[in-house]
Amino acid sequence: MIIRIVKMGFVPDQVDNFLDVFDQNKDKIRNFEGCTHLKLLRDTYNTSQFFTYSHWESEAHLNNYRNSSLFKEVWANTKNKFNQRPEAWSTDMIYPL
Repeated sequence: MIIRIVKMGFVPDQVDNFLDVFDQNKDKIRNFEGCTHLKLLRDTYNTSQFFTYSHWESEAHLNNYRNSSLFKEVWANTKNKFNQRPEAWSTDMIYPL
C-alpha cells in the first residue's frame, strides 16, 4: 500500500473555489480503481494550507490515477489557485494503527 500526502498552499481568496473543486471530485477520486482512502486536511494555523491524504493499493494504481483524465481535470482546476509550489510524498506504512 502507498500512502500519498500532498501539501498545497492557496491564494486566500481561492480557498473556497478549491474546496468546491475538491467537493465535486472527492467521490470520483475515492472510487478510482486502487484508491482505498481519501481525506482532506487543513492546517490549523494557516487556513489556506491543505493536505490530501490518500491510500493506494499500489504504486501502479497511483500512477494510473496520476495519468488519468480525472486527475488532469482536477489538477488543471486546482493548480491555478496555488500561492506556492505543491509538495508530495509517497510513503509506505511501517506500523499499522
